[in-house]
Amino acid sequence: MQILEKALGFNNNISSPRAEIVAGATTFLTMSYILAVNPAILATTGMDKGAVFTATALASAIATLLLAFMAKLPFAQAPSMGLNAFFAFTLCQAMRYTWQQSLAILLIEGLVFLFITFFNIREMILYSIPQNLRYAISAGIGMFIAFIGLKNAEIIVPKDGTFVGLGEFTPVSILGIIAIMLSGILMARQVKGALFYGIVIATIIGIPMGVTVLTDNWIPISAPHSLELTFCQFDFNGLLNYNTLLVIISLLIVNIFDTVGTLVGLAQKAGFARPDGSISRAKEAMMSDAIGTTLGAMLGSSTITTYIESASGIAEGGKTGMTSFMVGALFLLSLFFSPIFLLIPAAATSGALVLVGVLMLDSVKKIDLSNVGEAFPAFITMITMVLCYSIADGICLGILSYVILKLCLGKWQELNWTLMVLSVVFILNFIYA
Repeated sequence: MQILEKALGFNNNISSPRAEIVAGATTFLTMSYILAVNPAILATTGMDKGAVFTATALASAIATLLLAFMAKLPFAQAPSMGLNAFFAFTLCQAMRYTWQQSLAILLIEGLVFLFITFFNIREMILYSIPQNLRYAISAGIGMFIAFIGLKNAEIIVPKDGTFVGLGEFTPVSILGIIAIMLSGILMARQVKGALFYGIVIATIIGIPMGVTVLTDNWIPISAPHSLELTFCQFDFNGLLNYNTLLVIISLLIVNIFDTVGTLVGLAQKAGFARPDGSISRAKEAMMSDAIGTTLGAMLGSSTITTYIESASGIAEGGKTGMTSFMVGALFLLSLFFSPIFLLIPAAATSGALVLVGVLMLDSVKKIDLSNVGEAFPAFITMITMVLCYSIADGICLGILSYVILKLCLGKWQELNWTLMVLSVVFILNFIYA
């Protein structure tokens, strides 16, 4: 136990090995969809799908294990869902960069990340965010997670007239409803491992429904795919231009605020936030993120970020680095059991995502809603996270509305120079990105 305490911050007084293992397994299952989705997205650029799967699993494992030992927090890291789409559809398709050039851009971004993290610039940005906005970020992330769950289950679908609407009753949406209700019932009955069991049971129920697909020649074990086709395949030719600079700045802004926003939300949920709003071992968590992004680019994967799905493990009792160690170990194991993890349908994870969203709304009661000057930016933060489908955009618009409101009310003394600089950067990014 002393080894666990020293290496991973484990403490018998606040948790138990069983709780940490269940929490780690829950977090992993909730975010395991990335092992199927990331290769599929990056393969559209011409990258080898098998190599990207290996790169995704390895990059996620390394980054999460670094977080376990460095920060000792129950968070997990993997390729960002938004930034992998940015890589494939913006850089490679819209801007005509090759995937080799795009990996080179990600490497540069990762190195800049390391620099600004080492000199505490990211941490300084984190602590410059007002307390009420931090609570709003936590609640907004919860709403965002729940929306992802409903979308993955096809309960909420795109509609021409109203943008989004209720989907049809299909096997996928029915399984999603079952998963959500099952997870809610188990959670309400205070069953330990409720979210984990909800995913497993929903996956099994999905087999006769045809949602969980078992092929005739399905086997649970396979050898890891080679990284030869993606490892360090960088091309720096043609990158010395203004467009590339804007791309790198855009990636930095999105990644910083995705990570910062997620850290704030998870820390509030897990109880790691101090009374002044600062987060214990935030720098170490950010450093593992930066190292993970750099290594991910070398392996052949998109930008690494801290995952909001970590909240599902926290809800199951994850308190220490032992949870993230479990997640990292499972990512390594997934290299050999990829057919199993690719079997879990997105609808089966929707219950965990929606219930985590419910739990994270708890921070709303801490927002000073009696003061419109505080409530308005908080509301903008929460609503735009969901409607823009972006944590980063929600944070940017929330901070901008906060700064503009304070300036118009003559309360400029409540602002700090970091918020002012960020506001200018956000405006320029919205104009030119």
